[in-house]
Amino acid sequence: MNPKIHLLFIVTILTFFNCSPKSGDLPYLGQTVVENGIEIHHKVGQFAHLNQDSVLVDNKKMSEYIYIADFFFTSCPSICPKVMKEMTKIYDAVKDEPNVKLVSFTLDPKRDDVAKLKLYANNLGIDHNKWYFLTGDKDATLELANTFFVAAFEDADAPGGFDHSGKILLIDKEGHVRSFSEGTDPENTPKIIADVAKLLESYKSK
Repeated sequence: MNPKIHLLFIVTILTFFNCSPKSGDLPYLGQTVVENGIEIHHKVGQFAHLNQDSVLVDNKKMSEYIYIADFFFTSCPSICPKVMKEMTKIYDAVKDEPNVKLVSFTLDPKRDDVAKLKLYANNLGIDHNKWYFLTGDKDATLELANTFFVAAFEDADAPGGFDHSGKILLIDKEGHVRSFSEGTDPENTPKIIADVAKLLESYKSK
């Protein structure tokens, strides 16, 4: 593993354990600070990317839903096919739940343009209004990945040119990271599916 990836992995693990008390049976992952007696939880970064149908998707649009996110690229020869298999299982579990979306950010916008992502989505046979495949500025996306606790770097020596982790993240309507799974481990997937149900229930009880 790239030394930078290894270091970020250690920092990420430590950060994940810096959680506030549970709310709706799920913690808020990442650093929480207190200002004027109010807890402020970590949020994912700002983004404005085009999906596979050339529709702009940004934080404001996603604030209407809870969503499951990952970072990938279509030509990835290493972990991406494994992660995408688990994302597809999650899609099958939530496809009839209108308050949940899936979002996959490409790390390789040069090759993964809108047309390429549309073909990729079509090949998966998914509902384009349910699962967004997003392309945007490469450097901005790499920085964005860090706010999702996903280690991602451009690396000429890595398979496909990018070194990245395979985390799958659950994000609430306010942009907080509430759960994650290792997309390369199928045994993790049932838990994040269960966490989606818990998060949905917490909104219904408000």
